[in-house]
Amino acid sequence: MKKVACLLLLLSPLFAAAQECPRPVDVKVPHLLGMWHAVIEGVPQGATLLFEKHPLYTASVSGAINRNGDKGVVSGELEDGEFSMEESADGRRIFATWVGAVVEGSCGREIRGTWQRDGAALAHPFVLRKLPS
Repeated sequence: MKKVACLLLLLSPLFAAAQECPRPVDVKVPHLLGMWHAVIEGVPQGATLLFEKHPLYTASVSGAINRNGDKGVVSGELEDGEFSMEESADGRRIFATWVGAVVEGSCGREIRGTWQRDGAALAHPFVLRKLPS
């Protein structure tokens, strides 16, 4: 019995690590909360985003985006590892949409997809990476 207890004590950090790294379908809103950095292919500057709990919808995030001093607001959702977000410069009109997925093996810290400016025909690949807290 002592051997089993010792083995469980030795393996418990491995189980904790596995639980701390969710699969994309298990990533939920709390995993998104915090600061993120975005790189959009073909767009000269990156952006910093802050995701917070949405004040009205529990399965959504809202927050801010900052592109070298140009600020806007964002609102997004995550379902089964699929991410979608709307970006607005004035809080009323959609400036761009983001559609992507949580990257396998990223532990919910990376999202890849496409960013498309409203009315534009071309969508640009993006990478969102969560910044250390």
